[in-house]
Amino acid sequence: MDISVVLGCSLGAVLGGVILASYKLGLLYQLFHKTERQSPRHGGESVADVLRAHGVKFVFTLVGGHISPILVACEKLGIRIVDTRHEATAVFAADAVARLSGTVGVAAVTAGPGLTNTVTAVKNAQMAESPLLLIGGAAATLLQGRGALQDIDQMSLFKPLCKFCASVRTVREIVPTVRRALAIAQSGTPGPVFIEFPIDTLYPYHVVEKEFAPKNTPKGLMGKIIAWYLQNHLSNLFAGAWETCDLSPLPVHIPHATEDEVQRCVELVSRAKKPVILLGSQATLPPTPADDVRKALESLGIPCFLGGMSRGMLGKNSPLHIRQNRRDALKEADLVLLAGTVCDFRLSYGRVLNRQSKIIAVNRDRSQLLKNSDMFWKPTVAIQGDAGSFLLRLSKALKGHRCPEEWPRSLKEGDAIKEKANRAKADEKTERHLNPLSVLHRVDELLAEDSIIVADGGDFVGSAAYIMRPRGPIRWLDPGAFGTLGVGGGFALGAKLCRPESEVWIVYGDGSLGYSVAEFDTFTRHKTPVIALVGNDACWSQISREQVPMLGSNVACGLAFTDYHIVADGYGGKGYLIGREDESQLDDIIKKAQKECREGKAILLNALIGKTSFREGSISV
Repeated sequence: MDISVVLGCSLGAVLGGVILASYKLGLLYQLFHKTERQSPRHGGESVADVLRAHGVKFVFTLVGGHISPILVACEKLGIRIVDTRHEATAVFAADAVARLSGTVGVAAVTAGPGLTNTVTAVKNAQMAESPLLLIGGAAATLLQGRGALQDIDQMSLFKPLCKFCASVRTVREIVPTVRRALAIAQSGTPGPVFIEFPIDTLYPYHVVEKEFAPKNTPKGLMGKIIAWYLQNHLSNLFAGAWETCDLSPLPVHIPHATEDEVQRCVELVSRAKKPVILLGSQATLPPTPADDVRKALESLGIPCFLGGMSRGMLGKNSPLHIRQNRRDALKEADLVLLAGTVCDFRLSYGRVLNRQSKIIAVNRDRSQLLKNSDMFWKPTVAIQGDAGSFLLRLSKALKGHRCPEEWPRSLKEGDAIKEKANRAKADEKTERHLNPLSVLHRVDELLAEDSIIVADGGDFVGSAAYIMRPRGPIRWLDPGAFGTLGVGGGFALGAKLCRPESEVWIVYGDGSLGYSVAEFDTFTRHKTPVIALVGNDACWSQISREQVPMLGSNVACGLAFTDYHIVADGYGGKGYLIGREDESQLDDIIKKAQKECREGKAILLNALIGKTSFREGSISV
């Protein structure tokens, strides 16, 4: 081979290596972009600028030094910083804001244990399809993997839980990374996203420089190389950091049904004699206003079963809202429209559906759209698209057509019979304490029309789901498919901040209360008064109901009739103990609690309850 060719190849390889090294070290970028060493600005300001440009009003947090610049900068721009007593609560509150506001909820927590404390709440948001941005601190870029304080591999932890994960490596990356994350959180099937910010990307140049500067003058060639490397890393970290850039929201992409798909569904619905709609939380997602979805459902005249965030979609007493006997209705229906509803355990994996029924399934997420369709059910039409906008288009195309009125009327009659029987159970005397069904009926009857109900518990909350009636759309908040306990404090906090004029109720089991009772301190400090109703039966009853008859032991299920009302007092709220002797005054106590809540006090009603047979046969696994 000609020596000139060999030399040419060698020089080319060397040159390529030099160029690659220059790129990796940021040398090429620094040739064209300035490092402003005297600037007092910091990366936290860039985060705050993007959040404000996207209409973010609240950031929930538990403070830590890794993220202080973000919190300070947000506060200066008028974004309200709400600090909680546990990181999970911060994420739950952001989740609630996302559901109620139609924007992205934001939580910021410190590195390491601050982030690991959020894992359950982030997974809950993923399964509930809530658009949420989790901001996490991290060790400095050069110290990651070297044993720095609270340094762990955070990215591996959150990649299975989030639609998008990023670790910012330079200050100039902050704005485009946050913009992209916020768009991804809302696109397609909404969900959580995560960005970690190494501490040296958030503090000002002069602060970071002190940490990089060698303590003594470097000696020898290796010392000088290390000193140069550190200085170059610092310069690249801040190069181009404060150049003007676009802060505006990126486009959000939402899947929609095609015209052919809508037309096929129009033909199926128009021929149906006994159609049923099962509405899930996806029907409440932007861009379609919930009130428009309600009007579309009323126009169609099809009886509806409402689940998740869609509870209350048709108001308190709609003739189309069927609350009881769902299994029987589905067996009789000749058409079932799954509008954001999934065939998971909540629908017995699809086994409750009649194989002779025509089934229309609409869901943004393809895996949820077809879940268990290979086993127990088959969709006649499967549409990967937005449920809310689909219902509007279906209603418009079927204008003038209504479901035969005798069908919803017969289902409503069955509702009335079942609810009369349930009400009779509420009038029964329990062996001790108050009848929990009676307590729930009394609260439901006195709920303000603008009330928001937060559900956090097992047995008591399961009963509440049958009895309490949300007065309007997006006025019922429960964890969703993950069945997470502990959402109460965070959900209520987010709800009260989004809807300060609304009466916010948390329905707690006495077991679930233990997860977030400390947030009564948060309610007091941040002037977000709510009312917590605790069904205190001194037991994990949902588990005990199966465990005792099946396994013959109540081990680990027993609690105590604890004075939770005194705990609320200690955190600056107001607690009431309600026992059987207070039954005749229960309405007055509830009204007094509502009055004191309007005056600014967070209230806890510690209701001592007995056992009923109402939920016998329900399962917890």
